[in-house]
This record gives sequence, structure tokens and C-alpha cells, in this order.
Amino acid sequence: MATLLIKNALVLAAMDDERHEYKNGALFARDGFIEKVGQTADLPQDADEVLDLSGHVVLPGLINTHHHFVQTLTRAVPGAQNSNLFNWLTTLYPIWANLTPEDVYIAAQTAMAELALSGCTTASDHLYLFPNGSRLDDEIEGARQVGLRFHASRGSMSLGQSKGGLPPDNVVEDEDFILSDSVRVIEKYHDPKPGSFLQIVVAPCAPFNVTTELMRESAKLARHYGVHLHTHLAETEDEEKFCLEHFGMRPVDYMASLDWLGPDVWFAHSVHVNREDILTYKRCSCGIAHCPSSNMRLGSGFAPLIEYLQEGIHVGLGVDGSASNDSSHMLAEVRQALLMARLRAGLQGASLSGENTPKLITAREVLEIATRGGAAVLGRSDIGSLEKGKCADFIAVNVENISYAGSQHDPLASLVFCHPGWVDYSYVHGKPVVYNRELVTVDVKDIVTRQNKAAARIAGAGN
Repeated sequence: MATLLIKNALVLAAMDDERHEYKNGALFARDGFIEKVGQTADLPQDADEVLDLSGHVVLPGLINTHHHFVQTLTRAVPGAQNSNLFNWLTTLYPIWANLTPEDVYIAAQTAMAELALSGCTTASDHLYLFPNGSRLDDEIEGARQVGLRFHASRGSMSLGQSKGGLPPDNVVEDEDFILSDSVRVIEKYHDPKPGSFLQIVVAPCAPFNVTTELMRESAKLARHYGVHLHTHLAETEDEEKFCLEHFGMRPVDYMASLDWLGPDVWFAHSVHVNREDILTYKRCSCGIAHCPSSNMRLGSGFAPLIEYLQEGIHVGLGVDGSASNDSSHMLAEVRQALLMARLRAGLQGASLSGENTPKLITAREVLEIATRGGAAVLGRSDIGSLEKGKCADFIAVNVENISYAGSQHDPLASLVFCHPGWVDYSYVHGKPVVYNRELVTVDVKDIVTRQNKAAARIAGAGN
């Protein structure tokens, strides 16, 4: 039985219920599960692998709750640089129509590699178009080799332009096939056990590209198999207008009419919501994937993050698509979440002190969103904190370098307030994925070469 001991951490933030922060912290794990966390002097002193993390801050691995891996192939596309969501999508749909199975595979590796280097140990991706024979299997295989835990969404689009939807008809699928393929990937891949590396999610894309019937049938299918449901919701004012015109109701009310509310559902974005919507999320225990960089990049607006947290709604972070971010950097997203929430609070009259003013979010709160919050959103009780019985998923950042010089007053908070770089170590289930700032599971240079070649091809295929 393989054992692992990390010791001498400057600070180990457990993110457990008591919010323990251990100075000179240590962690002991056996076969990928944690047996003990505390101060170095109080833990076993020997193990099969011993990692001295002097000068490092250690915390649970970050959890990404919303992404589109294939979009790493269309970063900074000129025609989509200065658009809102709907115009951005209509620019990129024709490019994404050129994707091949190999493109989906390599994009998954690119996204997962960047996520790993930036502190992510569990990622959820929303793949919703499958041109030219592409399948979710291609993404699963590409992601598997990087070594992170993966929640793979079998997304879908079925409402093309000829039927009043936003996407062109050549990137939508037949609904019977969507449902049958969802069954196939669930039965083939979904693993609900503690410590699972792969789970499947049913995820019709959005109200403006999926029919009402497919939304209803997807919910029935997911609940039959006990898997989670995910979709974009209330991201933009354009989406709200679409829902009012086509369904006669706002986005959250539309979800309620489809039986798309509950603890097995999480929504990406949820920017344009009112007080009643927020209370509906609370009452139904829905989760939210907060994507601050994407919301700023596309000019979508400010999600009411503080209000969600005050109501006890589960919120996780999502880097979102790498063509609306254009990054897959989890620590950077943590920092953006803090800055965006503070900007919104400031616009509402918040101050660092004073009564009856909007609250300013703290560094520790956004780190909790990226760890505990993400685990809750994905329905995982085995990750998100460092404590006995949980998976040995952790990251470590050396704060004894120029990026953090002068920040020793609060090393944990410095991970948020200082400009983020790569993490120094990342372990998933007790095994290294990033070691001494190097990804050890895949060849990054090879991935970059293949990714750039694929990106050039799909962008030029229609020219």
C-alpha cells in the first residue's frame, strides 16, 4: 500500500469545516486517500514518498466547474475579439464545424495541461458539438493522459437556425441520437465511486440552441442514471430576451417548467437573475459555475456572487471557454473572482468598514469557492478539502520567490492578491501531476506543436 508524506509546509490550509490552517503543516496519505492532516511533528515521519514543502503554501486542488476544452483552438480569433456572446458564437460556429476527433483530443490535452499547471486537480468540461465524427470519447481519452479528475459533459445542440435557433444547422444533432449517445457514454464511462477519476454529465447547451423536448428528456435520462445535469443559463440579456420571446418566461422560470431545478443541477454563469431567481436556486439547492473572466471578456455583466454566498447557494469557479477567457488558468480565475466581486460591491457603495453596505469578499472566501464550493457543485464529497478520508488532491506554491516577495504577512491570501503563476506541485490521488513546476504526465512541447497546427487548420479550412 503506497504511502505519501508531505511535511514542513509554511501553511497548510485544510479548507475543512473548521477552516484549519496548519503552520509547519503536514499530510499523510495511503493509496490516494488522506489518513491524517496536522502539524509536521504530530504526523508519521516516514512514508514511501516524502515531500519537503518548506516555504510552500499547501491547499486542496482547485476544482473547475465549467469549461469548453475545444475552444483552446480558437483563442484570440480576430473576428471574435470584440463581440458579445451571440455575435461571438455566430463567428465561431463555422470554425468549430471543422473540428475532427484528433482536434478534440489534442484540445483536451492543452486545456488539461494548463489547468494542471495552474492548480486544478478536477475539471468539468462542456462539449456540445460533435462534427466530422467527433465523440465525447475523444476528449475523455485526451484528458485521461494528463491525470486530473474529469467530469465530462455530453453536451448537445439540436435547435438550428432553420428552426429558430442560433447555431447553423450543420453543427446540431438529431435528438434521438443525442439521447442514445448520452446513454452510451454513461454506461461506458460513468464511475460514481469515491475517488472516481471520471464521471459523465448530461448537458444540453443553452435555451437558444436546444429544444424544450430535449431539455425535458435529458432531465429524465440523467435522473434515471443518477448523473448530474448542466447547462448555460441567464448569461446575457440577449438570452433573457430569447426566452421571453420563445417561451414567454425568463430563463430560471423556463428551467422550472422543465423540471430542471434540484441538487443534481448546476448552471453556468447565472448573471442576469433577480431576487426571486436567487431564492429559487436556494430553495432547490441548484449550483452555480461562476465564470468572471468570460463574463468580463464578453461584456455579459456581473454575477451576484455575494448574494449567492449569503443565501448559502453552492458556487464553484469556471474558467469557461478558452475563446472567451482566453485562458485555462485556475489561480488567475480565483483572483478575478475576488476583483470582480469587489468592483461590483464598490459600485453598490461598499467600503472596507461601515454598516449596511455590501460586503467585500475575502481571499479565503474565493479560495473556498474554488475548492469546497466546486466539490459541492459537482456533487463530490470526496474532494475539496484536506482531511481524513478525502482524496489526496493538493497543490503547493512556493511563496519564497519574487512573485510573492513581501507577502509573508499572510501567505495564504498572497496566492489570491499577488499575480498568479504556475503551481510548484500538484498531486492527484497521491500521485504527482506537476512536480517542481513541470508537468510530468504528458509532453507539453509536443502538445503545443500539435495544438498550433490544428488551430491554424480549422481557422483556415473555410477560407
